[in-house]
Amino acid sequence: MASTNHFGVALRGWRERLSPLAGGLESAADRRIPGLRREELARLAGLSVDYVVRLEQGRARNPSAQVVTALARALRLDTTERDHLFRCARLSPPSSGDVPLHVPPRVHRLVQQLGDRPVAVYAADWTLVSWNRMWTTTVGDPRTYGWDQSNLVAGMFRSNGGHRVDSIAAWPIRSWAGDEAEEEALVADLRVTATDYPRDARLATLVDRLLHTSPRFARLWYNGTAGLHTGDRKTIEHPLVGDLALDLDVLMVPGSDLRIVAYSADNGTNEAGKLDALRGLSPGVR
Repeated sequence: MASTNHFGVALRGWRERLSPLAGGLESAADRRIPGLRREELARLAGLSVDYVVRLEQGRARNPSAQVVTALARALRLDTTERDHLFRCARLSPPSSGDVPLHVPPRVHRLVQQLGDRPVAVYAADWTLVSWNRMWTTTVGDPRTYGWDQSNLVAGMFRSNGGHRVDSIAAWPIRSWAGDEAEEEALVADLRVTATDYPRDARLATLVDRLLHTSPRFARLWYNGTAGLHTGDRKTIEHPLVGDLALDLDVLMVPGSDLRIVAYSADNGTNEAGKLDALRGLSPGVR
């Protein structure tokens, strides 16, 4: 039972870790355990002792968001631990406010160190926030894309008589799965982000505008599909090396809710040779 009672295991471990003084209680000299007693945690969280016992033992499996919030506050959990406790309870972690657009130095450094392949960083709402020189050489300079607020979804659903624009980047890029599948995957991903960040006014404005200006976006948004976009295979109509078929992988950055997007080709293929040719043409680093 303990192997599946993730909530109870985490709750007990953090209770036993927190000293009474750190929890805001007086410490008694005759304590046999260094952490909080169950009754002390219950008092700090405003819960019954019996309920805390049942949560730790796995006999209560569906705590509400209010209960998890109270326990996280009482246990002095940081954001990562709080979010883990929510997920253990099969609940979505509370939104921290706006979609993060900041690229931590470690992520920026990684993108630049992967200079031999096209790599970019997107925020959770698909705002393009950083890229390396090979991205510019392979997919074109993002400053020429014409996306509203540098947002991929906004660029994909630009108004053009209700039809998709010929190119969402500097030159045409097509998904092997087809336009419809590509659009559905991104809208489904954006829906997850909108749920995670319900108080982000910029994101809410983007969704509202697209609902009113793009019938294609509205149809996909209202079909209810939700899920993370993890990758694709694309053909880039490159003006210098011709058609370039590459795999696109989307990697999540823990703790920052960013997406690292990278194009790659298998070693020894014609595509790998074309990327090698483009590496000698890379302009300045972003």
